[in-house]
Amino acid sequence: MSTSSLRSDAALLAQSPLPGWAQSVLLFLLRQAWAGLFAGIILAALLITAQVWQEDWALARYDFLVLLAVSVQVLLIATKLESWDEAKVILLFHLTGTVMEWFKVHAGSWSYPEPGVLKAFDVPLFTGFMYASVGSYIARAFRLFDAVIAPYPPFWASVLLAVAIYVNFFAHHWLLDIRLGLFAATLLLFARTKMWFRLRDWHWMPFPLAALLIAFALWLAENIGTLSGTWAYHGQARLELVSLAKMGSWYLLFFVSFTTVTLVQRKNLRRAPFSPAS
Repeated sequence: MSTSSLRSDAALLAQSPLPGWAQSVLLFLLRQAWAGLFAGIILAALLITAQVWQEDWALARYDFLVLLAVSVQVLLIATKLESWDEAKVILLFHLTGTVMEWFKVHAGSWSYPEPGVLKAFDVPLFTGFMYASVGSYIARAFRLFDAVIAPYPPFWASVLLAVAIYVNFFAHHWLLDIRLGLFAATLLLFARTKMWFRLRDWHWMPFPLAALLIAFALWLAENIGTLSGTWAYHGQARLELVSLAKMGSWYLLFFVSFTTVTLVQRKNLRRAPFSPAS
C-alpha cells in the first residue's frame, strides 16, 4: 500500500456514512499500523515462533528470526514499500542498537537464554532489527502522516541531547545517573514543539506527549518479548510484566531514535511555528 493509495482510502472513507471523528480514528489506526509494518512483523514472529519452535529443529529460533528480519527488509525495499532513505535509518539503528545490546547483556541487565549460531558476544543478531523497527516506524510515519515537527529547537541541541541520553545508558553503570536531568531537558527543549499530522484535517499534539505515547507502545512490545521468552531481565519471572519504570527508558530512547531519523530525513522539521493555513 503506497501513500497515494492511503490517500484514496481517505477519500473513500469521506464518502462513508461514518461521522467525521470515526473516519479520522480509522485513518489514524490504519496509518499507524502501516507505519509499524516492520515492527508488527517482528513482534508477530516472536509470538508465533515461541509457540511452535522445537528444541530439536535443525535451525535455532534465534537464527530463524535473523533470517526473517533480513528477508523482510529486502522484500520491503524490493517492493518499494520502504524507501532507501528509510533503509539508511534502519542501518543506523541496527548499529547503535546492537552496540547497546552488547553492553547491556554483558552488564547483566538482560539476557538471551536460547542457543543460536547467528550471535555475536551472546547477542542474537536479530536484536538490532528490533531497534531498527522503531526507526522504520518513525520514518514511515513522517511520510504517511505528512508530519511536521515545529517549532523545532536548534538541531545541534537535539543532537547534543540525544548523545547525552545514549551515553548515559552506558555511563550510569559507573557514574552518576543523570536520567532525571535528561527528562527535564526533553521538556525544556521541546516545551513549545508540536507534532502536526494530517488525517482528514490537520491535528497536533505536544511533542513530549507523542514521545510518551510511543514509549508506552514500546513498553507493550517489550512485554511481548519477555512473555514469549525471547529475552529476560535480570530477576524477572517468565510471566511477570516489565516494570513500568522501563517506560522512562523508552521515553528517553525515543529522543535518540527520533534524532537518528533526522540525521537522514530532516525535511519534516521546522524552526518556525507551523500553521496548516500557511
